[in-house]
Amino acid sequence: MNKNQSKTISWIVILSSLVITFFFLYQMKENAYMETDLDEYMPKEHPAFVYSDKAEEWFHIKDGILIAIENKNGIYNSGSLQKIKDMTKQLQDMNEFDDNDVTSLYSADNITGSADGMEVESFYSKVPKSEEKLKEIQAKVKTNDMVFGRLISEDETVALVVAGMNDSTFTEEFYNQILEFAHSFEGDGDKIYVAGRPIVEGTMGLLGPADMKRMVPIVLIVIALVLYFLTRSVRATTATLFSVFLSTIWAFGLMAWLKVPIYSVSTMMPVMLIAIGVAYGIYFYNHLNEFLSIGNKPNLSEGVKNTIKILWKPLAMAAFTTLIGFLSLLTSQVYPIKYFGIFTAFGILVAFVLALAFLPASVILFGYSGKKGKTDNSNTVSNKIQKLTDKILEKKNITYITLAFIVIISLYGISKVWINSSFLDKFETDSDIVLTDNFVNSKFGGTSTLNVILESTESNAFKNPENLSLIDRMQTETEKLPKVGNSFALSDYLKRMNKVMNEDKAEFYAIPESSDMVAQYLLLYEMSGDPENLTKVVNYDYNRSNVTFQLKGDDSKTINEAMAVIKSYEDDFKAKGIEIKYAGSGYKALVFTDLILEGQIYSIVMSLVMVFILLSLMFKSIKVGLIGSVPIVITALISFGVMGLLDIPLSTTTALLSSIAIGIGIDYAIHFLENYKLNLLQTSNPVYALYATMGITGRAILYNAIVVISGFLVLLFSVFPPNRTLGALVSMNMFTSLIGTLSIMMILSYTFKIFSIKNHTSANK
Repeated sequence: MNKNQSKTISWIVILSSLVITFFFLYQMKENAYMETDLDEYMPKEHPAFVYSDKAEEWFHIKDGILIAIENKNGIYNSGSLQKIKDMTKQLQDMNEFDDNDVTSLYSADNITGSADGMEVESFYSKVPKSEEKLKEIQAKVKTNDMVFGRLISEDETVALVVAGMNDSTFTEEFYNQILEFAHSFEGDGDKIYVAGRPIVEGTMGLLGPADMKRMVPIVLIVIALVLYFLTRSVRATTATLFSVFLSTIWAFGLMAWLKVPIYSVSTMMPVMLIAIGVAYGIYFYNHLNEFLSIGNKPNLSEGVKNTIKILWKPLAMAAFTTLIGFLSLLTSQVYPIKYFGIFTAFGILVAFVLALAFLPASVILFGYSGKKGKTDNSNTVSNKIQKLTDKILEKKNITYITLAFIVIISLYGISKVWINSSFLDKFETDSDIVLTDNFVNSKFGGTSTLNVILESTESNAFKNPENLSLIDRMQTETEKLPKVGNSFALSDYLKRMNKVMNEDKAEFYAIPESSDMVAQYLLLYEMSGDPENLTKVVNYDYNRSNVTFQLKGDDSKTINEAMAVIKSYEDDFKAKGIEIKYAGSGYKALVFTDLILEGQIYSIVMSLVMVFILLSLMFKSIKVGLIGSVPIVITALISFGVMGLLDIPLSTTTALLSSIAIGIGIDYAIHFLENYKLNLLQTSNPVYALYATMGITGRAILYNAIVVISGFLVLLFSVFPPNRTLGALVSMNMFTSLIGTLSIMMILSYTFKIFSIKNHTSANK
C-alpha cells in the first residue's frame, strides 16, 4: 500500500468516525432522558412486582408528595390554616392528582358521635378568625388519633399535606412546578418543606445529568495529564483522548437511539470508558515509539502497520476479557445494572476498534515524532528489578502467610456485607433533600411506606372482630420499632367509631366486640361520610385489607426490621385463613435489594468461570487458567471484605464493583503471562524470564494501573456518595490486582513451572 492509499483510507476512517459521532449526538439530543422512577428499574414480570401493581390498583396505593407547613408559634392560626386550605384545593385542581388522593387537615374526616348517631364532618370549611374557634379546631384534632400525629405534629407546630400521584405523571417539569408551588406559600412565619419519594426521584433526575457534565471535563483533564506524562506527546495525548471521548458519545448515542433511558448508575459510564479506553492508546503509542526508535528515518506508515500487526491480538484479548466482566452484568434482573453492562461493553469495544483504526489514521494524516531516544527492549534487565524479583521469590512463604491472613479477614468482612436500595443514601447527609426528609420524619410517622395486604377466601372476613383485633395487635407491635412511625388500617376507623359512639371514653378505643357492631359502624360511616375513603383500607367484599406502615427510612434494614415483626404473625393469620402479602414502593425496594444480591452472585460466578475458561484456552493449560485467575479472586475477596468491614452496602452502584474489577484486573494477568511465555522461550531460564517480564511488562502494567486508578479516582468529585465509594473501591481493586499479579501470581507461575520449555515448544510447532 503506497502513501496516497494510506492517506485515503485514513481520511475515510476519520470522516466515518465523525459522521457516526454526529449521528449519535443527534440521537442524544432528541431521545436521551433520565429515568429515576424505581418501578422502571425492575422486571415487570417478577411475581412480587406483578402482585404489588395489582394491590396498588385495588387500594389506590400511590407514592405521596409530602408538603409540611411549619409555624414555630403553633399551626393553629388563621394564616396557616388558610394556607392548608388553599394548598389542598389547588392540588386537587391539578390534573396530576385526584381529589381523594390529597389529604390534609382541611380535607380529612372528623368522625364524631351525636344523639342522632354518627357524624362525619370536616375540621373546618371556613378559616376561623377568633381565638375561641381556633382552639375548638385544636381540641378536635388533639382527641382524634386518626389525625393527631399523622397530619398535625404532636408538638402542634407542623401540618402535613399529602398528595398521592401516579408515577407516570411525574416529569422534570412537574417536579420544578410542584416545588415552586409549595414554596410560594412561605412567609408570615410559615416555612415549607417538600419530601416524599417522587421528590427524591426528581432531585436525582436533576442532579444526575449535572453530575455527569461536571465529571467528564475533570476526568479528561486528569487523564490528559497522566497521558502526557507517560507519552510525552501532545499529539498522542490529544488523539487518545479524542478517541475515547468518541467511544463515550457512541455508547450514550446508542442508548438514546434504542430509547434506553439514562439511570443514575449510567452517569459513571463516561468516567469508566475514558479511564479504561485510554489504556489501548497507551499500548498503541508505546509500540509505535519502539518501532520509530529504530533507524534514522522512521516510516510512519510502516510503523503503524507493524504496531497493528503486533498489537491487535493482545489488545483484542485484553478488550475481550474486559467485555466479559461487564457483560456478566446481564445476569442481573435490575435494568440499570443490566443496561450499564451492555452499553459500557459497547463503549469499550468502540474504544478498542478506534485504537486500531482512528489512532493509526491520525498518525498517518497528522504525523507523529515519537519519543526521543531508544525505548527499552525485552533484553534490558535492571538490577533493581532483579533484586525485587529475587526478594519476592525468596520471601514467598511470608507472602503465602500474609495472603492467608488477608483472606481470613476478608471472609469475615464479607459476612457483614449488607444490601441497600435507599434512594436517600445516594445524597449527602447534609443535602437539602436529606435534611427535609429528616425533618418530616422527626415530626410525623415517616416519609416511606410499607403496605401489608391481607387476603382471605371468605367474604366479610374483615368484619370479624377477631381478625380485626389481630391486625390491631400486629400494628401495635410493629410500631414499637424505633423507625416505624405509625400505621393505618380498617382497624383504626373502627376503634375511632367505637370510641365516639361510647361518649369518647378512652376504654372504648378498641375493636368492637361483635361482628354486628362492626357492620353497623361501617354502615353508619358509609351513610355519613365518604365511602371511597374505606376503599384505601378494604375491598368491597371485605376479604382483602390494606395496612399501611409509615417508616422513617427507605433503607433495607428499616424495611426488613418491620417485616420481621409482621412475619411473626403469619401463623396466627394463617390459622384464620388469612394470607399476608406485601405491596408498595417500600416492599418493591426490598425485592430490589434481593435482585441486586442475586445478580451480583451470578455476575461474579459467571465472570470468574468465563475468565478461567478463556485463560485456559488462550494458554492451552488449565494450570495457567487457575493461576491467572488467582489475582482477581483475591481482589474480589478483599473488595467485598473491605465493604463489610467499613459498613459499605451493596447498591445499584457498588454492585458493579466485582465485574469492573474482574474485567479490568484480568488484563494484568494476561499481559504478564503472555510476555512471560515469550521471554521463557527466548531465555530458556525461568528466573531470567521473570526478570525480563517484570522489567518490561511489569512497567507496562504499572502504567496501565496508574491510568485506570487516576480515572476512577475522579469519581471522588461526584456529588453522589455511592459514586465516590465506587471510585475509591475500584481504584483499590486495581492496586490490589497490580500487586497480586506482580507478587502472588509471579510466585505461583515460577513455583508450578508453567510454560515448561517442552510444552511451550510443542505448542508452537
